[in-house]
This record gives sequence, structure tokens and C-alpha cells, in this order.
Amino acid sequence: MTTQTLREARKYEEASGKLISKEERPDFHLTPRAGWMNDPNGFSYYKGQYHMFYQYYPYESKWGPMHWGHAVSEDLLHWEYLPCALAPDEAYDRDGCFSGSAVVLPDGRHLLMYTGVLKEHIERDTYREVQTQCIAVGDGIDYEKYEQNPVLDEEDIPKGSSRFDFRDPKMWKKADGTYACVVGNRPADGSGQILLYESADGFQWKFKSVLVSNCDRFGKMWECPDFFELDGKWVLLISPQDMLPKGFEYHNGNGTVCMIGEYDEASGTFKEEHDQSIDYGIDFYATQTILSPDGRRIMIGWMQNWDACSMRSPEEPWFGQMSLPRELSVKNGKLYQKPVRELDALRYDKVVYKNVMVSEIVKLDGIKGRKVDMELTVRPQNGEELYRKFAVRFAQNDTYYTSLSFRPRESILKIDRKFSGSRRAIIHQRRSLVDHAGGELKLRIILDRFSAEVFVGDGEQVLSATMYTEQEADGISFFADGTANIDVVKYELGYRF
Repeated sequence: MTTQTLREARKYEEASGKLISKEERPDFHLTPRAGWMNDPNGFSYYKGQYHMFYQYYPYESKWGPMHWGHAVSEDLLHWEYLPCALAPDEAYDRDGCFSGSAVVLPDGRHLLMYTGVLKEHIERDTYREVQTQCIAVGDGIDYEKYEQNPVLDEEDIPKGSSRFDFRDPKMWKKADGTYACVVGNRPADGSGQILLYESADGFQWKFKSVLVSNCDRFGKMWECPDFFELDGKWVLLISPQDMLPKGFEYHNGNGTVCMIGEYDEASGTFKEEHDQSIDYGIDFYATQTILSPDGRRIMIGWMQNWDACSMRSPEEPWFGQMSLPRELSVKNGKLYQKPVRELDALRYDKVVYKNVMVSEIVKLDGIKGRKVDMELTVRPQNGEELYRKFAVRFAQNDTYYTSLSFRPRESILKIDRKFSGSRRAIIHQRRSLVDHAGGELKLRIILDRFSAEVFVGDGEQVLSATMYTEQEADGISFFADGTANIDVVKYELGYRF
């Protein structure tokens, strides 16, 4: 049964989405059909397609009562919008259908699990959001909320834990056909913890254990957990709030952390062996992964920073976009990420330059564009001393540019968009400590109209940033303080019809 609230959202998004031209959006990053988007939700493979739901407020390009937007794709890069899947229309979720996940049931139905939000009056003008876990079942287009919702509430959390910070369930199907899910929560110490739940059928859930506790190490509340086995290790992805920097890690306040370690399934506990940022750029949060039909672990995040949402005017027809899908692997105990291989099929018009000497500003014929996949290797020029700095500028014209600069002596790679056309004093740069061999560094820079994603080396680090520079600014240039030598392989990205 479709409620009035959901019908109105579907009608509005269909009409508003038609007013946004293809050229106003990125080509291969998912944006909301209309209005506001944040976290990816319910990332799953169902009925031969990838499904992506997302936190969504269709009526304005700013955060509002959360719905679930919905899109499907064959290749993870080109998305077709489906009608809004969930709206805040029940007593237990009337103030928002927050983040969650999806699995396929044995009978072929699609099971969604999400956080229902209900504002509770505490005193005078104070309200708090009570958060519970709810489920809905559907056919890939229409979803019916379970009559026994919520399926997890304050009765199902450890004593002293917060019922106001209890959200973002991520489910998976275990080898024996039963289900498990992790949920973010705040214990009595106010930091963060990940709770583990189990279910025989996906409908009746029970508390298993505290999988891992923050103990005030990585920020406060841990949001958007994801937990899976990869290359013989267990990986926990989280998005902590209010983090403090640790060296060159965790600079975004609200950012992302990957923990790699061992999982004791019997006791339901995770033992960490390594931690690192997932993304070292400016805009990346709230990751969600899927195991693809061919066995790849693929991750997508919200390509946005909560502290930089004012960079785009709420007058614009859409706000928020997803990152490139990334294939994950664990090597030498660390997380590696590469753009999904489906992206290679979009490459055309290859332009190659080898051994180009750079000692001042250099522009190369055929190297420009805002939908670009560019492989770049920089190294010292033979016989010359180590260069002091190398930079590549893109989305460039006489006024604007975004830059990526590398200082080999400090091993620091920096992305900087302060000259990208923003009129806001918000986060505009981020630095990362990178490995290199005597000043030789390999980069893959992927541009898609409103964003840049930079893959370092073999994918050991990624730096993501959005930029809303006018599309006519499509120049790319190279610069060195000292003398550098570069190889460039550049492709246009898109379908050639």
C-alpha cells in the first residue's frame, strides 16, 4: 500500500527530475533525482541489477525529513531512477527513514532494514530523536513496511547505551543462510561502539555482542558501519563523528576509518590489527559495500563533507553525489582501492606523452577536459637534482583551477580547490603522506564535471574532492619547482554514440 506521503514524494521527484538536464549532472556519479542526497543505502544486487538507495529529501536541495531515493544500474556507472522507495509515513519513522541496507530473501523478495526516527519531547523546547531499526519488504520498486516494526529498539541495546544514537544497520547473509547485522551506537561513555545482531529469517533479530568499542580513540559516535571478510582478513568500515587528527590521518572531523583484523564469530568480537583513513581527500563519508556477482568487494561513499555543504547553493536543483564505485583489496595488512573495472569501457580518445620535461608551466595538446581519466607518472629528470614541488592543475581557465601538488622531500601530496570558484571559507585543501621511490609517484586522476578522485600508486590511497567550477574551465597544466619528468596517458570518458 502506497501512502499519501510516498505518493506525493514520487509525484514531486518525477516532475522536478525532468527539469534537470543531463549536462547539469555528472556523467557517471549518482546524484539525487531532485533535491538533497546524503548516505548510500541498501546497496545490493537484485534481479540482475545493482540497486542503490540513498538518504534523500526531494523537496529542497538541503537536508530535511529523510526518504529513501532509489536508482538501478547495470554497470555501477550509469544509473536509472526508480520511484522513491521509503517515506517517513509511520508513527515510528515519521521524522525520517535513516540509513540502512538490503539483502535478498530466499523467496526472492528484497528486504530493506533502516533506522526509523521519531522526535521525542524531553523538556521545554528540547526534542531528541529516538532511533529504532525497522524493515520493509518489496519487489525492487514498491516496499511494504513490516507490521511488527520496529524490529530493534531500546530493549535490544546494552544497558546504559543511547537510544538516541542507534542507527545505520548493515545486514549480510551468513554462509549457513542466517543473517547478521552491525549497528552504530553510543555507550554510556559517549564515544562509540558497533553492536552485532543475528537473525534466523531477517525479521526477528536478537542482540549478540558488542563487536568493537571506540573507547574515545576515533572521534565520538560511529556511523554507517560495514563489516565483511576480504582477502583472509575481516574489515570494519566506520564513519566517526568529531575526530581529532592523528598525524596525517583523520583530518576531516567527520570522516572515514578502515580497521583490519580478526573476527571471532563464536564470541562476536573483532580484534583490530591496523587502522587507516579510507579517503585522504576532502569529500568522502558513509561508505557502503557490496559483494558483486563475480566476487568483488565494491564500495561507494557519499562524496561530500558535512562541513562543506554550503559550497553549493540550496537554490541549485540537486545537492550531493556518490563517489566512484571502488574495488577493494587487502594487501600487506592495508586497504587498497581501485576504480571499478567497468570504468575502462568508458575510455576513448587516448592521448599519450612520454618523458616530458617540466620546469615551468607546461600545457600539452589534447590534454584537457572535465570528464577525464588521466594516468600520470612524475619522476626526477635524469641528471637533475630532486625537484622541490610538482603540481597538476585542472578544471582550469584564466580565473579558476583545482590543483594537486606533490613535495617529494616531505612526501606530501595535497589537493587544493581554494581557487575553484567557491565563495565560502570552508575546507579547501587536504594533505596526505604518500610513499614514493626517490620522487617517482604514480597517480590516476578521474574527473567527472563536479569532482576529482585521485588514486595514488596502486590504490593505497585515494583523495576525493568536489568542485563546482564552471564547466568551460577545462584546462589542464603541469608545473615544477625544479625539473621533473612526466608520462601522461589521458582518456576522455563517456559513451561514444
